[in-house]
Amino acid sequence: MPQPIIVERDGHIVTLTLNSPEKMNAMNLGMWQGLGDIFATLEQDDDVRCIVLRGAGERAFSAGADIEEFPRTRLDKTQARAYGQVTHRAMQAVANSRHPTLALIQGACVGGGLELASVCDMRICGESSRFGAPINRLGLVMSYGELGGLLALAGRAAALEIVLEGRVFGAREALQKGLVNRVVDDAAVVEESYAAALRIARGAPLVARWHKRFVQRLEQPAALSPNELDEAYDCFDTEDFRIGYKAFLEKAHPGFVGR
Repeated sequence: MPQPIIVERDGHIVTLTLNSPEKMNAMNLGMWQGLGDIFATLEQDDDVRCIVLRGAGERAFSAGADIEEFPRTRLDKTQARAYGQVTHRAMQAVANSRHPTLALIQGACVGGGLELASVCDMRICGESSRFGAPINRLGLVMSYGELGGLLALAGRAAALEIVLEGRVFGAREALQKGLVNRVVDDAAVVEESYAAALRIARGAPLVARWHKRFVQRLEQPAALSPNELDEAYDCFDTEDFRIGYKAFLEKAHPGFVGR
């Protein structure tokens, strides 16, 4: 039986591939469970500097939920609530990962696929990629945990447009709505995505983690405490800072160590 998620590693970059190409990588329970478990493991790995999420093949990042499993796993409210706990755990694991995350999007990115991509830190797609959430045709709603990432990216008006109309739209409109960071030629999606991942991985990993945490904190309404404000200067006591500024003065490439 094929693995629901393929895990590959190249140096400091980890790639997670949703592996159901015959179903356009529709998300099933095993994928959601696996995603949560894998991120829990990677969270403990200081050697990881970037995580790339993608779908197997070129037809889809993910075409949404695997509707064929609904009669077994999501046939009523009780089952749906239990299923939702699994998906929410996975979504939170991606959203709150201390490691930078990048969605490499080829083809369809709709429904649950769009929800998953929306909680990554960056999204790069091809010209022919398609986006949307046509779940109103199924009589379903996005839960709070699923809708949060979409709202954060697109804002109230666009998020409501997406879920109320259920329309599938193209990459340029997704860029205009703020759903993706970059649209490139279809043939260049993989190359451009891994070039971005490599730039992230070559940066100081502690700095990337600090920046992620600072942005998440700034999204909260509470005033920053003196200790939080002071943390922004902790980087000056790191080995990576000494490596970085010396490399800059010497016009060399810094070899950061994560300390």
